[in-house]
Amino acid sequence: MDLAPLRLKQHEDKRLRAGHVWVFSNEVDIAATPLTAFAAGQPVEFQDHAGKSLGSGYVNPHSLICGRLVSRDAKYILNKSLLVHRLNIALSLRERLFAQPYYRLVFGEGDGLPGLVVDRYGDTLVAQINTAGMERIKDEVVIALQEVLQPARIVFRNDSSSRALEGLENYVETAWGEPADEVTLEENGVRFVAPILSGQKTGWFYDHRMNRARMQQYVAGKRVLDVFSYICGWGVQAAAAGAGQVVCIDSSEQALARVSRNAALNGVEERLSTLHGEAFEALKQLREERERFDVVILDPPAFIKRKKDFHAGLAAYQRLNQQAMQVLAKDGILISASCSYHLSATNLRQVLQQTSRHVDRNLVILEQGQQGPDHPLLPAVAETEYLKALICRVLPN
Repeated sequence: MDLAPLRLKQHEDKRLRAGHVWVFSNEVDIAATPLTAFAAGQPVEFQDHAGKSLGSGYVNPHSLICGRLVSRDAKYILNKSLLVHRLNIALSLRERLFAQPYYRLVFGEGDGLPGLVVDRYGDTLVAQINTAGMERIKDEVVIALQEVLQPARIVFRNDSSSRALEGLENYVETAWGEPADEVTLEENGVRFVAPILSGQKTGWFYDHRMNRARMQQYVAGKRVLDVFSYICGWGVQAAAAGAGQVVCIDSSEQALARVSRNAALNGVEERLSTLHGEAFEALKQLREERERFDVVILDPPAFIKRKKDFHAGLAAYQRLNQQAMQVLAKDGILISASCSYHLSATNLRQVLQQTSRHVDRNLVILEQGQQGPDHPLLPAVAETEYLKALICRVLPN
């Protein structure tokens, strides 16, 4: 297949040569290769200013990230053959890491498949496509997943906000097999039922697996508060690890109904309760009622989705952590996480330092976590590193 060239301006090939895999629209030599000449998702050969090949990928002239590199050898293009090859490489890593088939199978650029995320729940695969280039070959994605894994069903949760940036419509569909609204999974020896058609994102958040495992050594016999609990991945695992009492806060009644199911599934329903409400208001209520917890877990949604939201989002993280410290026991453990790429680990540490001083507490960091190894990072692509989790001890002055 002859690929249309997409030529970069002089010196704009440095990032790609250093290991990055994105091309921004202002880096393209539009005099030589006008972006308006390309269709969304079209396969291209990236070239430097002199016309030397940089590799193959695809383009979307309507997106700020207008190009995504798939291979540094232009003879390999994004098709079923390459999909099968990359899926097998991704699978070999997960099978080395995990004894059971519950993990993120594909993490976009980290697995050489930009625009594609796939979570595995046993014989069910839940995929999300976020770019026009991957959407263009969706049928081949299905065929490749069938060939590599022989799943009972393949579900697409193509309803993320990032699709609008690529000019894509949102939809949810079962592309293969009999539809199912929920799946079962096991994480750190604890069982869960997760919604795959109506839940958040792909139904579960595998990225915190290792951080939830670390959490377990701090909760035996303790009173635990799980804020933004969703279906209670943290809280149920805390109860299973011996927590004396767990309270889960979420604004979704539907999610909290699944909390009760997941608690019963693991025989910990008598030690777990739910509180329906918006997190900030619920924390305020608990403080006013003089409730105290030995361990507080904060796993909020991304407060900073875009760079321009940084200051407002930073204030939200500060307020949230302050409220959490105000309901912590005198010698308490705070587990504070952020999935905002634009909030660095340094930023989060500063939030905790400043907030602890504001409430007149001493805080020390015991452990630092990130996303699990089924969410591999590209060292040259800072954007693939997004998750932070700090386990802290918070003492009186």
